[in-house]
Amino acid sequence: MEGKARFIFPILMTAIIVFLVSAVVTAINIGFRSDYVAQWMRSFFVAWPIAAVVAFVAIPLARRGTQMVVGAIDGRK
Repeated sequence: MEGKARFIFPILMTAIIVFLVSAVVTAINIGFRSDYVAQWMRSFFVAWPIAAVVAFVAIPLARRGTQMVVGAIDGRK
């Protein structure tokens, strides 16, 4: 990925993941009470920037790790 896509992809990907995970975790923790949506959105907006920053660090590490694993599977160093 090059250019703007390198920055937009992790932001969108983390938004989707955090949106769904925060919905599930909020439901597990508090149930579907009257303030569920407000609590969910609060959790989402706290977690999303954290996840986006982590993604910028983790994606290059995950790429390298993936290359190492695939190389080991294929018998390369």
